[in-house]
Amino acid sequence: MMPLWSWIVIWAVLVVGLIAMLVWFAVRLFRKLMGTLGALEDLGDQLAELDLDRELPRARFHPAVFADRRALAAAIDQARLTRLYRRALRRDLAISRGKLLQHSPYKPEDRPSC
Repeated sequence: MMPLWSWIVIWAVLVVGLIAMLVWFAVRLFRKLMGTLGALEDLGDQLAELDLDRELPRARFHPAVFADRRALAAAIDQARLTRLYRRALRRDLAISRGKLLQHSPYKPEDRPSC
């Protein structure tokens, strides 16, 4: 049976070790946070140099109620065709990626040795 003072010493060492570990983690986290804040400050300075405060001139708003019906129908058809083209292009790219994954060139020398 261990005397009472040995249990007190063991638990005191464990508690001191835990506190030291937590302090070490806090210092590391603080240093990382300060590094991140410094990088964000540099990024803010770079963004300030870009002068993004200028507003681009906007196109004047024309309500569709007053527009020509045939021109609106043509614009809608053109947007639909563009959307279909982009969708087909994405589909073709996905199919080609899938074929590449399914039919990858197999070389016996790439096989790991057992």
